[in-house]
Amino acid sequence: MPDVIPSRTGGRLIVEALEANGVERVFCVPGESYLAVLDALARHEGGAAMMAEAWGKLAGKPGICFVTRGPGATNAAAGLHVAMQDSTPMVLFVGQVGRSMREREAFQEIDYRRMFGDVVKWVAEIDETARIPEFLSRAFQVATSGRPGPVVLALPEDMLREKTAVASVGASEPIETYPGLTQTAQLQKLLWKAERPLLVLGGSRWSDAAIASMQRFAERFDLPVGVSLRRQGLFDHEHPNFAGEVGIAINPALAKRVREADLLILVGGRMSEMPSSGYTLLDIPQPKQTLVHVHGGSDELGRVYRPALAVNATPNGFAAQLEAVHPPATIPWSAETRAANKAYRDWSDPKPRNVGGVEMGAVMRTLRERLGKDAILTNGAGNYANWVHRYHRFRGPNTQLAPTSGSMGYGVPAAVAAKLRYPERTVIAFAGDGCFQMTNNEFGTAAQEGAAILVIVVDNSMYGTIRAHQERSYPDRIEATKLVNPDFAALARAYGGHGETVETTEEFLPAFERAAASGKPAILHVKVDPQAISPSATIDEIRGKSLKG
Repeated sequence: MPDVIPSRTGGRLIVEALEANGVERVFCVPGESYLAVLDALARHEGGAAMMAEAWGKLAGKPGICFVTRGPGATNAAAGLHVAMQDSTPMVLFVGQVGRSMREREAFQEIDYRRMFGDVVKWVAEIDETARIPEFLSRAFQVATSGRPGPVVLALPEDMLREKTAVASVGASEPIETYPGLTQTAQLQKLLWKAERPLLVLGGSRWSDAAIASMQRFAERFDLPVGVSLRRQGLFDHEHPNFAGEVGIAINPALAKRVREADLLILVGGRMSEMPSSGYTLLDIPQPKQTLVHVHGGSDELGRVYRPALAVNATPNGFAAQLEAVHPPATIPWSAETRAANKAYRDWSDPKPRNVGGVEMGAVMRTLRERLGKDAILTNGAGNYANWVHRYHRFRGPNTQLAPTSGSMGYGVPAAVAAKLRYPERTVIAFAGDGCFQMTNNEFGTAAQEGAAILVIVVDNSMYGTIRAHQERSYPDRIEATKLVNPDFAALARAYGGHGETVETTEEFLPAFERAAASGKPAILHVKVDPQAISPSATIDEIRGKSLKG
């Protein structure tokens, strides 16, 4: 006799589908529109969505977020934008008005298909309780396949309360795509003809095995290897083949190497505005370099740049086939690989600067010497992040969480997610004083959940990136970039955490060690000289160049 399918509410069916797909943690802010599935807690929908996005980066499967309708959904939009531009799998569940109230502009009613249509991969509203397993199965498949990204499902509150008898669906499996034999043969021919090749790794859908396979490939061909913006965990920075980050404020020597490469192999990334230095490193649509573009999303191949060899394969699938590609008997570019690595090491070695306050280059050197290989560093957007990207040497997968979308406020919620997933690892969030105040309420989430993150607030009393742009374009006409800041260390103590103010470089290490030993969520309020606007220039130097120009 067949098993009888029990009747369950829509809320229960959603929970069952999440369990079937191995969801370990849900991030949310509570709201009355989805009480039937309420399970976890953050302080703000923007922070909750960023936590879910960071979790998706670390787990390689969709981060899950629930928000209430109307203002909750609009607040979550920032996290969705990060997930889309960062190609991160994510599913956002949004509460919705009851089905009988639609099209009346009911309380907090929004048409989510119109609102999120250009921001996510797929957005839908579940009108029938019986179709919940179908919609969730599709949501997980869409979020993880091809170029990963976010999905939004709207949940009418009356639908969640209804009961139905419907069979459950098993876990979704991402679809891996692989290069064909003809393509691997073409790649080998191109490598054998090359004199100045460069390998650049980026994007998402990277497993630890794929990262290790790419390293072996680089070693067999003795290739110089760059990593795309904020994808620095894809290649060991201490490896002798590492050439640096192809990102914001790129090493000029590396930018020159990208421009002059006769073979550029781009795996997983898109070489969008920031990695391409404003679309200047490669010509559009026909690059001067012989371009091999490997991407899991077929729509990305030829979208901006016309590749000589387009390979529709995920990084995992591509890396799995690389043993079939054999190096030439003699490798003519080995000296260039050594030169590329030397240029990176020179660029990433902090030099003393004659500025007041805490010297961030020295701070990064201190952390580089003391942090373990598996420490996770997070950051949002701002000039302060240049010190992290330039001077820290990332050693392996899942050690960097940072938004390629350039979203402020990302560092703290990302750090909370990282610490909840890896409680045994050191997690440090970097945030500028402006960036921190976008989501500093999530420090309260860290305190509530016992997530002992360490936040380094780099305080120069201004929105540094925008100030730098003002100095370049409108010198001596400074508007709206100055900040009057509170005592950030006192905020940490108010939440029951550890807080200290650091005003000199010499004070940093003892304060860092006390914060790490406290076992509590901690904030180090690091005061830097406003003149130290970037690792390589002061405000006066930028202004002087602008006035001369």
